[in-house]
Amino acid sequence: MIITDIILAAVSGGIICALAQLLIDLTKLTPARILVLYVTLGVLIYALGLYEPLYSLFGAGVSLPLIGFGANIGRGVYEAVTNEGAIGILSGGMTSSSAGITLALVMGLTTALIFKSKSKRM
Repeated sequence: MIITDIILAAVSGGIICALAQLLIDLTKLTPARILVLYVTLGVLIYALGLYEPLYSLFGAGVSLPLIGFGANIGRGVYEAVTNEGAIGILSGGMTSSSAGITLALVMGLTTALIFKSKSKRM
């Protein structure tokens, strides 16, 4: 059972990443726009009630890529609006994703302090 879960997670996560790579290679979309597209898709999938069944089937394959981050934001907004009213639209997404955002900032700072950055020459 665990091996099946690992395989499903790896295949589904790989498909999500392969689709992003195809978007980069075959369209004029920038990686930043694809990132926004995936996060927005995650919010939409959560809002339509599709994220939980997908997570039950694929686990980390859909929770770790940007789609999972978007679903987390959607969940946070839903819970905040339910508990706090309309102000939850503004606060819910940040509250639910604050740990991930903080980790990204700390790791970015740590990487910048350890390695010497270079400008990209074209």
